Amino acid sequence: MSKVTDQLYVEYTFTVEPTEPWNDILASDLGALGFESFMETDEGLLAYVQKDIDHEDLLKDLELLQNDLVEIAFAKADIPATNWNHEWESNFEPIVVQDRCEVRAPFHPSHDTEFDIVIEPKMSFGTGHHQTTHMMLEHLLELNVQGQKVLDMGSGTGVLAILAQMRGASTVDAIDIDTWCYENALENVERNKVDQVTVILGGAEQLVDKYYDTIIANINRNILLADIPTYAQCLSSGGRLLLSGFYEVDLDAIKAACVAAGMEYVSHKKKADWVAPVFLKK
Repeated sequence: MSKVTDQLYVEYTFTVEPTEPWNDILASDLGALGFESFMETDEGLLAYVQKDIDHEDLLKDLELLQNDLVEIAFAKADIPATNWNHEWESNFEPIVVQDRCEVRAPFHPSHDTEFDIVIEPKMSFGTGHHQTTHMMLEHLLELNVQGQKVLDMGSGTGVLAILAQMRGASTVDAIDIDTWCYENALENVERNKVDQVTVILGGAEQLVDKYYDTIIANINRNILLADIPTYAQCLSSGGRLLLSGFYEVDLDAIKAACVAAGMEYVSHKKKADWVAPVFLKK
């Protein structure tokens, strides 16, 4: 069931020159500041943040604005969150991953795929369109999670948690720190009838005394580096950690943190400048 909210959002309109690769870098940096959703334009990026988070100095420490390799300007305006749903309905196209998994909105017709996931994304991240989510969907299609306990950390829409149960996971915890994502994931879990997915509001503090066979974390570099030791503690011996939400240039730092936490690097996927590595707990 869709929920209606009167929560106000602020829309930032960024002009970015050149747009590649700077749109993706800008979106990643803004995500760390609390921005929830993004839409690419011909000139740059639209970015959305809750009005109660927005303030005059929100972008004061955004180093990218001082980078000589890119020119970035922005304007902002208040909008009601309900406007976002119309934008998704007019712009969100279904995707098919490896000819096996379709991610579509409720208003799209279904196609003959092995896994049919229906997502109402609203303001949440995770439709499969972004390279990071797409790579994580590929990982889940390729790896065996049958009978496993799985964690989807930073779950957004819940799309990865949903696919994990469809692929045979016995239980799945989907955790996100954002209330909007939490409510959206609850709706999507109900919509896809995945009754072994538990949606939890919070962060890494929710992982006390929890153990998993596979952990998925598609967040951003800084949060991952802070939480990798916690993930390692929650992994069973031989368990896998699937990470994304960061660039190839950050892979060495992620590898070092995982090795220090008792895990070994296995391999990684790459799309554009984004990567999604797999680590194994020794």
